[in-house]
Amino acid sequence: MEIVNMHEAKTRLSQLVDKASKGEPFIIARAGKPVARVSAIDAPDPGSARRLGFLKGQTRVPDDFDRMAEGEISELFAS
Repeated sequence: MEIVNMHEAKTRLSQLVDKASKGEPFIIARAGKPVARVSAIDAPDPGSARRLGFLKGQTRVPDDFDRMAEGEISELFAS
């Protein structure tokens, strides 16, 4: 695993991160002491993560949803 000092990491950060994303992790050292390990993370591709509509067809909103507990709410604001 490649070890780079802090100054070199600052200078070559973009290049080092590209290598890490391809499976080549590296270590950043300060004064010769390792302080951080940089490696790729397992994250879905931006286009593949879909959250909206993931429960479509599995839930139902009641027709009177906007009027539910209308009386109790009115009483709370009336006092």
